[in-house]
Amino acid sequence: MSFAPFDWIDDEARRRADAGLVRTLRPRPAEPELLDLASNDYLGLTRHPEVTAAAAEAAYRWGAGATGSRLVTGSTALHADLERELAEFCGFEAALVLSSGYAANLAALTALTGRGSLIVSDAGNHASIVDGCRLSRAETAVVPHADPEAVARELHAHCGRALTVTDSVFSVDGDAAPLRELADVCRTEGAALLVDDAHGLGVLGEGGRGALAAAGLAGGDGIVTTVTLSKSLGSQGGAVLGPARVIDHLVNAARTFIFDTGLAPAATGAALASLRLLRREPARAGRARTVATALYERLTAEGLTAVRPDAAVVSVRAPSPDAAVRWAADCRAAGIAVGCFRPPSVPDGISRLRLTARADLTEVQIAAAVATILRTAPLT
Repeated sequence: MSFAPFDWIDDEARRRADAGLVRTLRPRPAEPELLDLASNDYLGLTRHPEVTAAAAEAAYRWGAGATGSRLVTGSTALHADLERELAEFCGFEAALVLSSGYAANLAALTALTGRGSLIVSDAGNHASIVDGCRLSRAETAVVPHADPEAVARELHAHCGRALTVTDSVFSVDGDAAPLRELADVCRTEGAALLVDDAHGLGVLGEGGRGALAAAGLAGGDGIVTTVTLSKSLGSQGGAVLGPARVIDHLVNAARTFIFDTGLAPAATGAALASLRLLRREPARAGRARTVATALYERLTAEGLTAVRPDAAVVSVRAPSPDAAVRWAADCRAAGIAVGCFRPPSVPDGISRLRLTARADLTEVQIAAAVATILRTAPLT
């Protein structure tokens, strides 16, 4: 009797197609053909000439790749400069650069917890946090979204090491976590607080210093944050920031740091150039928030349902997964690229268009985007 080991994949594909959840890759050209409201390039830096020049110079000087893990041959002076300047900018003692924001979350969660410890995780957290919780081997309590009282109950009932983890700005709806309240709860219960500031760095806080700086929590002894270099900084990679002893521990214990090839010099150089540019042009952060508010107010004024943005993500609800896909496709056909979030990417089952508010969008571009989204909106 013959056995085809991957026949089950065909069944999964049919189920996805029936549910309207098929995903496809769409390679983009080198030169933008669409007005971009889909990427995470919040500050419009990924094509900035200073940033691309820094990437090219770093590749020419240091080579195309890091050549090994950070503990072997993968660390360069660029990595050290970026870590020092990133920590200083965000208000933390130290930083550690990894190959992605995903790897940064896995590093922090697995190295700072373990068997016998407790992780309290917000139900709306990013997939990288969910995976980090699973890999940590710690007990994980998933609490209702943005609910400090639920966090307090879980922490109070646990005896031993504990950590609360949350996104600072949630990537689906663009709403912000109640960081001050969570910090108070963690302080009372003796727990650490880990905040993924992927969507806050470059957008929130004075000059884009991040959500923890905005909340007055940056540099706290019991607080660690992760960031990505691939959003506001227009590059690639991630970092963990916190007390120096925490970062030293990660160097010795975080598997996604120890056993992964270091971030490529080009990406490191580009992120460092973006960070320095942001320090020189701090108004970019406020402009991104202004654009987000303009998109929200103009779309909701015309009857669409959207979540008021706390940073640079604007979430507009669609009536169904199929309607969201058609809506996004119609926007694309009209020259506007928008994000499309559907189950299982969204935990509440509600499909959405996800719009990126970029600091470099002009008033003409904002008006054109709003007009296109309204004109192509599903009737039901």
